[in-house]
Amino acid sequence: MKVAILPNEQEIARIAADHVEALYRRKPDFVLGLATGSSPLPLYAELIERFKAGRISFAQVRSFNLDEYVGLPKGHYEGYANFIHRNLVDHLDMAEGAAHGPDGWCDDLHAGAAAYDQAIKDAGGIDLQVLGIGSDGHIGFNEPGGSLTSRTHVGVLTEQTRRDNARFFDGNIDDVPTHCVTQGLGTIMDARENLMIVTGAGKAEAVKELIEGGISARWPATILQMHDNTTVLLDEAAASLLELKDFYREVWEKESL
Repeated sequence: MKVAILPNEQEIARIAADHVEALYRRKPDFVLGLATGSSPLPLYAELIERFKAGRISFAQVRSFNLDEYVGLPKGHYEGYANFIHRNLVDHLDMAEGAAHGPDGWCDDLHAGAAAYDQAIKDAGGIDLQVLGIGSDGHIGFNEPGGSLTSRTHVGVLTEQTRRDNARFFDGNIDDVPTHCVTQGLGTIMDARENLMIVTGAGKAEAVKELIEGGISARWPATILQMHDNTTVLLDEAAASLLELKDFYREVWEKESL
């Protein structure tokens, strides 16, 4: 796990976009895994600017969202398919139908989840998966206590996650869905590269467990310690509880030369 402690969101976005652009240079038809929430928004804005500048094209790219709410109308503003289109896909040159997300509206949600997992495999797997982390250590919507090897599945959202996400629903937790469809931890671990973006002091405890804690279902993201190509980009606030900050800074500086 590579750890970078960076001064601000703009620098995080620049380095994250460098990862995506480098992948594009190697493989123009790469498969991109996309996260929602506020953490990746500066990255998506930077990718849009690089596309407009002619530095990167998404014409051959396919994308797969991490998760989707269950229980919202399909056209709901806060639905994650809509979020990704609004904040990224609609501003790029991606082909029609190249952006995919879990089906939170099908009659058989479990069958739909299995079909989504298979669709990722049929696409050749995800080359780079963008991730955030919840304050309770979840990635995707894999909540504490779940399987560390799960595949795409229907999940229940904890009260903590719903409280955290209530800010997107005018602060009303009652409007936040109680269920979701999410890539599982095993699905995420299949990605060839994971790129996690974390900002803010509210994520500091989860970051400490992710990087310096033991692997545990209590903190689902800790499974990433077993992944051989994961980069974590942090601001100072998110890194504030780490005990080995000087070590991470030294390693990042020397490996970036």
